[in-house]
Amino acid sequence: MELSPTGVFTDAATQLVVSRDLGEPPSFRVVRGEDRLEIITEHLHLIHVPSLGFSPSGLSVRLRSTALHAHGGTWHHGDVWDPDETFPTNLGGTTRTLDEADGAVTLSPGLLSLSGITALDDSASLLLTEDEWVRRREPGNRPSDGAQDLYVFGYGQDYREALRDFFRLTGPSPLIPRALLGNWWSRYYPYSGREYLALMDRFVAEELPFSVAVIDMDWHLTDIDPAIGTGWTGYTWNRELFPDPAAFLADLHERGMLTTLNVHPAQGVRRHEEAYKEVCADLGLDADSGEDVPFNVADRDFMGSYLSRLHHRLEGQGVDFWWLDWQQGGSTTVPDLDPLWMLNHVHYLDSGRERPTEAGGVERRRPVTFSRFADASSHRTPVGFSGDTIISWDSLRFQPRFTATAANIGYFWWSNDIGGHMLGHSDDAMAARWFQLGCFSPINRLHSSNSGFTSKEPWRYSRDARATMEAHLRLRHRLVPYLYTWARRSVSEGVGPVRPIYHDHPWEMAAYEHRGSFCFGDLLVVPFTSPLDEATGLGRELTWLPDGIWYDLPTGRRYDAITGGHGRMLSLSRPLDRIGVLARAGSVIPLAGSLAEAAGDNPRELEIVVVPGGSGSFTLEEDDGSAQPGPNRVARTHMALTWPDTENEDGGDAVLRIRLEGAADVVPDSRMVTVRLLAGRATGAWLGVGDQARRLIVEEVDGDGFTLGAGTLVRLGELSRQDLVDGVQLVLRGATQSPADWRREVHEILDAARVEYLAKDLAWGALQRGLPGTALLGELESLGLPETLRAAVAEVLPHS
Repeated sequence: MELSPTGVFTDAATQLVVSRDLGEPPSFRVVRGEDRLEIITEHLHLIHVPSLGFSPSGLSVRLRSTALHAHGGTWHHGDVWDPDETFPTNLGGTTRTLDEADGAVTLSPGLLSLSGITALDDSASLLLTEDEWVRRREPGNRPSDGAQDLYVFGYGQDYREALRDFFRLTGPSPLIPRALLGNWWSRYYPYSGREYLALMDRFVAEELPFSVAVIDMDWHLTDIDPAIGTGWTGYTWNRELFPDPAAFLADLHERGMLTTLNVHPAQGVRRHEEAYKEVCADLGLDADSGEDVPFNVADRDFMGSYLSRLHHRLEGQGVDFWWLDWQQGGSTTVPDLDPLWMLNHVHYLDSGRERPTEAGGVERRRPVTFSRFADASSHRTPVGFSGDTIISWDSLRFQPRFTATAANIGYFWWSNDIGGHMLGHSDDAMAARWFQLGCFSPINRLHSSNSGFTSKEPWRYSRDARATMEAHLRLRHRLVPYLYTWARRSVSEGVGPVRPIYHDHPWEMAAYEHRGSFCFGDLLVVPFTSPLDEATGLGRELTWLPDGIWYDLPTGRRYDAITGGHGRMLSLSRPLDRIGVLARAGSVIPLAGSLAEAAGDNPRELEIVVVPGGSGSFTLEEDDGSAQPGPNRVARTHMALTWPDTENEDGGDAVLRIRLEGAADVVPDSRMVTVRLLAGRATGAWLGVGDQARRLIVEEVDGDGFTLGAGTLVRLGELSRQDLVDGVQLVLRGATQSPADWRREVHEILDAARVEYLAKDLAWGALQRGLPGTALLGELESLGLPETLRAAVAEVLPHS
């Protein structure tokens, strides 16, 4: 809906809206009356009173379907979301930054609402020119003229469709480079090149894979003449730390890592910079004056020189992308132009420019930048840097909700400082829990301040904390094939790889209650964000489990939530080494099989985790890594598990079929494939390849104690690309779900509990007497055992 008192309208692209063509309008009817206009579609009813203009009384849109919110689904012009209202409607979006945040912050509104209807205001956006620069709206079409440009989204609880149309209007969330999904190392510290490479080699020796090397601001000169300002802005290498920058960056590339440098561009280009004279010459300035060249993101000439003389030169040495650390306000020489937005926009476009190759041709790279959130269009310029948080349990507790909720405004790729950035207090358990969250975050970037005590190398922490930190760094690397598939789906389907549970279950009110849990692909992740309980030594979290049968990946424990469609509430208790990662029965989860292969490469080794108790499938998507891989450059490996409909003591045949389709040449010539049946057993295994079949060895394996529980391992061996194109079939004979050893689990819980020994003995005696679950819990209560201990026992009892 567009209003212009002067009659000046526009259909041009704006900073926010890049495509106003939404296809054929739906069928509608118009009802006109004296000073009244109604437009009625299948789903919406608009009422406008012209004499009252665009005002709460003069313009409203009502859903014609039922809304979840008790007050119904009607939007009135000027409605403003109040997150503190008694019955909040909008589900929230995200915020510009978490700088100096110690816990929760107020989020800006998102696109999704319990009322089923929201509005997007594009009135203040500047227009985009054909060459992607910005210009002001025409006089008469500006907010100061009373002009308004609004979009109302009335989708009820069809959140996925709302996001799909949001992307049609504002542009898609683009595909990020695959390597960004691995582990990032970052620390605000004056490393020398030699020290940094030695640290990367230590990580390799410890089997801790990293795929992105972040070099904070000490890469450039910082100790400069105070007469020209501080050393925060810089573009000239500190040769004392990095005597040969190109060789240093090449060494990182040889280790399979992308590199990004931190820049604070606000102070422009000053006389100490190597490129100062060239920038002055480009802009017609007198270099002999020694005057600063001010930073001006709104000036085409300045930005052209800024990119070519500073950034392109450094990219020629091996820099892959830029960490744009803008913290200097929201004003430019163009009214209403936010410098952060323009920096993100210009750098993202520039990163995808044509570049000359050594062979004399040109190439484009997949664009990416790394910066703070500017506005509702920021999904077009991933990745997001959320800023410098305080190290505290409150900060940790807020981050799962913060990260997932950003999907409500289509912002899928937040990168938080894993472990927290600064200040706060030292707590090994908190740091370990943060690493676990990072494993299941969109981006896993370890970071810390320039304190000598906050660095995130796992070996700096206690034995128990270090062990789970390392296990989750390894798991994150192994999850890249799974997560990259979801990254591709985020483009094609508009669904966030990390998202709130209510995106998938919008009509279940319980899905809205525990917003610390979230979906990671098809997995339900329950991070642990509070200190361990003193009585049990366990963390405890509450969540909601959607209807169905679920298995916890780290423990192999089964949870039944078959309730006629409404799921169930669940209390989870976990030691420091584990969190809740739940997969539906029948899930198929592809993992990288080797820690040595680079995260940015399509892996030669694959481990396919299959979850018993049901049938399911997964299609692994891989591409050639090009800037914009078209459909003919994408390989899809279909993995379908068929679980026997009925099980007896001898089990049945479970069948896993694997077939490669599409651009088969983008995957390795051959693959080493292993299948892990989580929490299951099999008496034998046969592999069919073409018209040949061979028997395979079945191994029962223990869990690693951190990320994957016990089960059965079958090594399929080396399969050629052609084998996979033709299709292979693994048959697991006598496949059954492993029986739960709940008595052992109860004993472990009691053994670790910090309560009186007599109470432990009496509790164990009650269990040995065979008391049923309810009676047993009553007995534990009568013994005076704390509620947290009783809850931990209740979770593992049969039929939990």
